Amino acid sequence: MVSCEMSRGPRTNRTNGEEHFSGMTSAQLVEMSPSAQPSHTMTAPVSPVPCGVFGPSLSPPAVWPPLDFALGALACCAACVFTNPLEVVKTRLQLQGELRARGSYQIHYRGVLQALLVVGRTDGLRGLQKGLSVGLIYQGVMNGVRLGSYSYCETLGITSFHGGSLMAGAGAGALGAFIASPAYLVKTHLQAQTVKAIAVGHQHNHLGVSNAFVTIYRKEGLIGLWRGVNGAVPRVMVGSAAQLATFTSAKDWVSHSQWFSPSRWLTALIAATISGVAVAITMTPFDVISTRLYNQPVDEFHKGRLYHGFSDCMLKVCQAEGPLGLYKGMGPVFLRLAPHTMLSMLFWDLMRQQTVNHNQSQGRS
Repeated sequence: MVSCEMSRGPRTNRTNGEEHFSGMTSAQLVEMSPSAQPSHTMTAPVSPVPCGVFGPSLSPPAVWPPLDFALGALACCAACVFTNPLEVVKTRLQLQGELRARGSYQIHYRGVLQALLVVGRTDGLRGLQKGLSVGLIYQGVMNGVRLGSYSYCETLGITSFHGGSLMAGAGAGALGAFIASPAYLVKTHLQAQTVKAIAVGHQHNHLGVSNAFVTIYRKEGLIGLWRGVNGAVPRVMVGSAAQLATFTSAKDWVSHSQWFSPSRWLTALIAATISGVAVAITMTPFDVISTRLYNQPVDEFHKGRLYHGFSDCMLKVCQAEGPLGLYKGMGPVFLRLAPHTMLSMLFWDLMRQQTVNHNQSQGRS
């Protein structure tokens, strides 16, 4: 009987969607290989059965690379639909009490669940999905650029060197974050907007996604659409590096502990949870700074009224709110990471397998 095993052997072609979600090679993440037949068995060798994230695949994936990247981006967009309410809550928590000492401001949001209830009760169910459309644009553009850039690095052989995957993943993430920065800017503005009773941070009062883009462009020019990018790039670089360093080792550890079958989706869930803790701890300070830089108001010279840049924002937050101010919103950051990772991999695996099956049926016909 052929089973799927975790392997860290040579790099092969991309065999499942985990690589495309986190910017890691398939050999590092979840490269599967058929188990060897017992030495006492005299039967003929069994043909390898490729294994996907959630179980054996019926055939080797043969997806056109540009389509491969598109499916990965689409999978992240699908996951965003389910995790966007946590993004809304995270943004509100990170803006609450901006540059004010603890106890000197009214607290509207006291935790993830309470914040979800407050937003849902005040803004309605639509309020929990604020910024969804532009969030989907961000996910599609950022992941499309990130996956394509990482694949190119892999083709050049950069990932074959020691630490190459870490550098390529961080670099590809930084490029994706830079190009998709205008979408993240608008998403932050829209998710922070709410009624005066529970408003936190600066209220930009955009009428919608297109109005936000047009308003920012008219007031600040093309450069204004990239305001705050100096906080977004290190945020994605640190997040990608942390995920890259922890997800592989966590998945290997869970698999080798023999708690579950290596092909079980629960193994990937536990690894994603462990990775989520590491990413939440390392990325939350950068996430807070990024949110503050994106949402701050600007003066007549198109300069930020509150912060002059990344280091200035970090210093002011620590001085006014203490070091823990950099960890505001850590709860929803963590709660979003694990389900977003798992949903992305699940949707990615299903869409990719459907594409392979369609190609096979077209070939037989």
